[in-house]
Amino acid sequence: MIANTSEARAAYRNVWVVAEVLGGEIQKVTYELLGAARHLADTRESELWCVVAGHGVDSQIDTLFHGGADVAMVIDDPSFVNFVDEDQAAVLARLVRTHKPEIVLCGATTRGRALIPRVAVVANCGLTADCTGLTIDPETGDLLQTRPAFGGNIMATIRCSDHRPQMATVRPRVMNALEPDTTRTGRVIAEKLLPGEISGLKTVLELFQDVENPVNLSDARFIIAGGRGLKGPDGFKMLKALAERVNGAVGASRAAVDSGWVPYYHQVGQTGQTVQATVYFACGISGQIQHLVGMQSCDFIVAIDKNPDTPLMQLADVSIVGDLFEVIPQLIRELPKT
Repeated sequence: MIANTSEARAAYRNVWVVAEVLGGEIQKVTYELLGAARHLADTRESELWCVVAGHGVDSQIDTLFHGGADVAMVIDDPSFVNFVDEDQAAVLARLVRTHKPEIVLCGATTRGRALIPRVAVVANCGLTADCTGLTIDPETGDLLQTRPAFGGNIMATIRCSDHRPQMATVRPRVMNALEPDTTRTGRVIAEKLLPGEISGLKTVLELFQDVENPVNLSDARFIIAGGRGLKGPDGFKMLKALAERVNGAVGASRAAVDSGWVPYYHQVGQTGQTVQATVYFACGISGQIQHLVGMQSCDFIVAIDKNPDTPLMQLADVSIVGDLFEVIPQLIRELPKT
């Protein structure tokens, strides 16, 4: 909605997080968004609302308050056992028109990317996709939305000054969830479906889990990632041996994947997976922005490269200058098997 005057902007208030529900469970990305949104809401001196569309999720609502929400707006209906983007978009657009949030955040997941663009079109407002940073402009109160642009070669900061709400999708595992505070409580707003909001255009017949991807980078505590410096697919056999020592997973840069050395599901970065490991080993990876946005939230980063001046060597907590074909075998010999 156009809101290019101070009076019009004042009608929009509060920060919303759209929960992701899969198989009746509220997903981790929701709590990551609540952590980021809590800071935005505090800055704007407003409330943090979490919108939950699902069925049988009542027992999980308190966890939203523990994660930072002030209000849970719940649409609990059997029609939402499975996700249908048209139906959920119709309900969310109506709630946006009714309650007028200032900011709406959703995970940049497969579901979020299908849902929020539909809502943004109906609401006639901007949408910034795949954000990796969110702050508030102290002078205007606008949401500053940072995301990679031009193939990951630059970081762009985007604002939407003349329309409300301001909408953004945020990559999973980029933001940090708050430490749960079990003393926090909040209020629940129960919403109902209205006639005509279930379109019937699509029916979900069956859900099944993809078992073709054997690499679970998203939950790995240790990731051993390789890039162009490995010189070929044989180098990744060495990384796999190191990963086995620490019960970790093998990641890769886009350059290594594009070269055909490892399958795509190993790729970390803007066009791959975003990870938040406890320890991230970067072996022979220069550290272009496209890769950095996928792993810069890891707790502890170790980089191994002959060149001490690469972006990743500068970013790392520990930088090892040397030949990775000598350093990694030595690490394998020194580390006991876990």
